[in-house]
Amino acid sequence: MPSLDVLARSGSHIIRHGYDRYRTRFKEVTRRARKRFEARDWLAGQRDSTKRLDLYRKVVDTVVRDLEGALGDKLRDRPVWRRMREIHREEVDGYAAVELAETFFNSVTRRIFATVGVDPVVEYVDLDPRRDRYGPGATVFRRYPRGSATSALVARILEDYAFDIPHRAPAEDADLVAAEIDAAWEGAFPGAPLGGVELVRSVFFRGSGAYLVGRMRGGEELLPLVLVLVHGDGGIEVDAVLTTEREVSIVFSYTRAHFHVDVARPSETIRFLSTIIPRKRIAELYIGLGYTKHGKTEIYRDLLGHLGRSMDVFEHAPGDTGMVMIVFTLRYYDYVFKVIRDRFAYPKTTTREDVIERYQLVFEHDRAGRLIEAQEFEHLTFDRRRFSPELLEELSTAAADSVTVEGDEVAIRHIYIERKVRPLNLFLREEGEELTARAVLDYGQAIRDLACSNIFPGDMLLKNFGVTNAGRVIFYDYDELCLVTECRFRDMPVPHTDEDEMRGEPYFYVGENDVFPEEFLHFMGLEPELRRLFVEAHADLLTADLWRDLQRRHRAGEVIDIFPYPPSRRLRERRGSRRLARDRLARRDSAPP
Repeated sequence: MPSLDVLARSGSHIIRHGYDRYRTRFKEVTRRARKRFEARDWLAGQRDSTKRLDLYRKVVDTVVRDLEGALGDKLRDRPVWRRMREIHREEVDGYAAVELAETFFNSVTRRIFATVGVDPVVEYVDLDPRRDRYGPGATVFRRYPRGSATSALVARILEDYAFDIPHRAPAEDADLVAAEIDAAWEGAFPGAPLGGVELVRSVFFRGSGAYLVGRMRGGEELLPLVLVLVHGDGGIEVDAVLTTEREVSIVFSYTRAHFHVDVARPSETIRFLSTIIPRKRIAELYIGLGYTKHGKTEIYRDLLGHLGRSMDVFEHAPGDTGMVMIVFTLRYYDYVFKVIRDRFAYPKTTTREDVIERYQLVFEHDRAGRLIEAQEFEHLTFDRRRFSPELLEELSTAAADSVTVEGDEVAIRHIYIERKVRPLNLFLREEGEELTARAVLDYGQAIRDLACSNIFPGDMLLKNFGVTNAGRVIFYDYDELCLVTECRFRDMPVPHTDEDEMRGEPYFYVGENDVFPEEFLHFMGLEPELRRLFVEAHADLLTADLWRDLQRRHRAGEVIDIFPYPPSRRLRERRGSRRLARDRLARRDSAPP
């Protein structure tokens, strides 16, 4: 029988090489984003995103099988794992992304032990991740001094970040971008000179956009700067210039798909991003770069930190009681927690497996800025005293398959954690006219954006939508969600008789996947004035023709990208105005005397 040390070194070797294999494959898929952008192969980019999301699970599965073969009956021997973790810590200490390697180790241990709570014997449980050990951070970005003209600075940037396909009009874009930069800087720091621009060396790719992410600097003053590049019919061009913390925070929103960005030290990039969007949680930044498992680790660390610093208790979240989920929160914490009920009341016909499958669909799908990404956790434990009596009673009786209360401990076998938003029905009830009107218009836009990303919410009730801190309307109730292409959108049949029209039940056949858009307005429950605003702006959403047209486009393979900024921020109109003025000038100069 091999010694404990030999077994531990063998196990550590298997885990470390599994992680190395994962990182290599992750980088291979990530680096393809540049070629997908240049080739305008958006469908292949979507497939890459799904493949990269599934990669972690597959590699962990392989590592677990290899450990079973190498450790045999010592697979769950805790002294072996204690020594294995010590050896592993020594082996990965010099890794560029050591925090990801430690999280990978934890993923393997939790798969093998199915640990309830945190086991300090076999896991990394350091609640102070000592981020200073991850490297200095200065090498992550390029510096561009302003010099005599901002347009010359932007021209250098576009040249340094050039692709293997031509930029449509680089000089024109340099002038337009420079004007945006100068206006933003002067607006934020009147009279202060702009010293230059600092940009992350790596390009951030998502959907059909390529993002140059950085900041403007003048002395100690900083201002965010994101240039969004698109590849149109005529080549590359700058589509938008984003210069506020709010705009950039939306770019990195928890309602967006993950970026494909090739960085050696993720922590360096995270620290840089934190200088321009300081209120964005570290967990969300890791997740936004595609490191979802480590993002979950950061969420858990953050939660434990909050529980250690506060006295608030878990209580039912504001809003209507859910038929599928028990939703609760901490009053002074900006996440909510969702546990699936054991049984669903009529008329729900969905199953627990269906709900989990739909949450997985959302995890893998382009969320278009309108779906919250829920993080799935297993085997968490909490102090019983941190639960309100009412919540604890409901969890114990209505979710006993997931929740166990023993002594002073509450163990939750399966739970989703996601960012807290304000239910739309409460928002419309409690806010003034201007905010509610804006929210209703964005509610319609949210439905439209979801449809353009091939998502049908299934249930249009206001209580299933929420309003973020940025004022955006999102969807968070997934138990009826499906793909647009899975539905059968129908026009309402014309009643043949007065008796047909007066019936309380349909006088025609309705199939399982049949959807009647003309009925949406009835189920939304909007007050008359808000209903009028919705119809004025989004009447086409109430027609089957629009939905059938979107089905046709999705089935034809068209990718309809939803960019994280409004049309007013696009340079297209300003570019068109400049060209129109230039053409007029040329015609004037060429006119006969």
